Amino acid sequence: MSLILSRRDMHFLLFEWLGIEDLLSAPRYEAHDRDTLVAVLDLAETLAEDHFKSANRVADRQEPELAEGGKVILPPEIGEALSAFIETGMLSASQSNEYGGIQLPFVVDRAAFAWLQAASPAISGYGLLSAAAANLLITHGSDDQVEQYARPMLAGSTFGTMCLSEPQAGSSLADIRTTAVPDGEGRYRLFGNKMWISGADHDLAGSITHLVLARIRGAEPGIKGLSLFIVPRDVALGDGQTVHNDVIVAGLNHKMGQRGTVNAALNFGEGAFTPEGEAGAIGYLIGAPGKGLSLMFTMMNEARIGVGTSAAAIGYTGFLHATDYARTRLQGRVASNRDPASAPVPIIEHSDIRRLLLIQKAYVEGALALNLYCARLVDEARCSDDAGEQESMTLLLDLLTPVAKSWPSEFCLQANSLAIQVHGGYGYTRDYSVEQFYRDNRLNAIHEGTHGIQALDLLGRKVTMRDGEALNIFAARVKKTCSAGHDLGGEVAEHAAEIAGLLDEVVTTTRQLHDSGASEAVLANAWPYLEVFGHLAIGWIWLEQLIAAHNKQGDFYEGKRAAARYFRRWELPRVRALLPRIGEIDRTVLDTQAEWL
Repeated sequence: MSLILSRRDMHFLLFEWLGIEDLLSAPRYEAHDRDTLVAVLDLAETLAEDHFKSANRVADRQEPELAEGGKVILPPEIGEALSAFIETGMLSASQSNEYGGIQLPFVVDRAAFAWLQAASPAISGYGLLSAAAANLLITHGSDDQVEQYARPMLAGSTFGTMCLSEPQAGSSLADIRTTAVPDGEGRYRLFGNKMWISGADHDLAGSITHLVLARIRGAEPGIKGLSLFIVPRDVALGDGQTVHNDVIVAGLNHKMGQRGTVNAALNFGEGAFTPEGEAGAIGYLIGAPGKGLSLMFTMMNEARIGVGTSAAAIGYTGFLHATDYARTRLQGRVASNRDPASAPVPIIEHSDIRRLLLIQKAYVEGALALNLYCARLVDEARCSDDAGEQESMTLLLDLLTPVAKSWPSEFCLQANSLAIQVHGGYGYTRDYSVEQFYRDNRLNAIHEGTHGIQALDLLGRKVTMRDGEALNIFAARVKKTCSAGHDLGGEVAEHAAEIAGLLDEVVTTTRQLHDSGASEAVLANAWPYLEVFGHLAIGWIWLEQLIAAHNKQGDFYEGKRAAARYFRRWELPRVRALLPRIGEIDRTVLDTQAEWL
């Protein structure tokens, strides 16, 4: 059995719970059958086992190097793994036929990609960013931009990045200083500095397409003055010659994990390269001026879901490694047998170890399921001919995006921490993979917005958008599941009652918060609100899995029931206790003065 992901669980989630075969009746997916979908998963598992897994260790130990002339050097194993991935066509598999795809259901595409994320989050990151950049251009770019930049990224002949943060601004995008100056030929020249750019430069493909937020000279301050530009690393001159654009790597950032992903500071328009003899990085405007951030959210939201899936996948592989270790590591004796002459037992026989493993299982299987549910919402919207239904699916996905990104990034990281603990002292050494899993997953809490930023997004915008319509759609789906669970009786009904009660409390508290008018004090408690809402969502997903597993026998299904039972009995009461404090709009954090800290 693979220690990357569980094929048995993946089949349960896709076929027994999400019923993905139902999608195949839609015109978009009618060319596929179950065998096709299974073959895609087979291929992903093979890529993960044969290429990404081994390259992951190499990429962690041989960090990118900045050579003379600004060239970034990577170990060849990274390129070999990506080449194997690109040759399969999986990078564009879920795209429409017109863009070179095979119209694979998006949920299957994400499930397959999760294998690569679990095997190497660093190497898979290049594909994640490129696919998201291509989708942005397909959604918002001109026909020429799609042809010239999106298609090559989907084919893997170029890669993409997103250039938002700057050294002085960080996540405060309103303070971006990078400037775009019209050059009189329908293009722009960009000048400025970007920081924390993943995939910033490398030789893994022919070129790199940077999507850059910048302010057109004279535009208003703040986010309303931001526009979005394509800035290719290499530009073609009129005579057919290709030259380096005026964008250089100013330095590499050496992060604690995911070291195989180049992360760098980029300088635009410093005159290191002068295409056509003039300083300034050549850029091409996407969409209308001043709409840059709203356009970039197309890529950001896709990347956020991708980060959440990555966090779940890394937590999941850590859980599988810990379980395997616990089954084979002999140490100690159970409480009922203290005879020192008796043989040591596998540590999985110790109740404390089983507790650590069960917590991991509840976190990682719930998180992966939530992210696959979000992917299926994309398919529901694609398959529907009803504009209202499409809008509902989009609103629900918007609501769940900060949860699907941030909850796994917090709690699957905790799972990785527990996986180290299961290994004991060995877990803290590089002899075992679990210490790298922890380092790799720690980055997901900062990728695409911190937990605090996602919390502000959820409480400050998502639960109130369209007068709370997204929250109402979510609540209706949860109540439908609770009703189905109640009808089944027994432990499923108990779980349903717990979720129904928590849902009512969350909805009531949310309305109280936003009726209070104390917006700053309300948002000061956004962090614990996201934790509660995230547990509600995961608890609901566990109820969905319980219903799918109802009356089914065997160790696999008993494991599902045990994980759901743990989550209901231990996790939900803990976060439920936070709601009264949130509801009273506690000002402790807000009133704490900087000088006191």
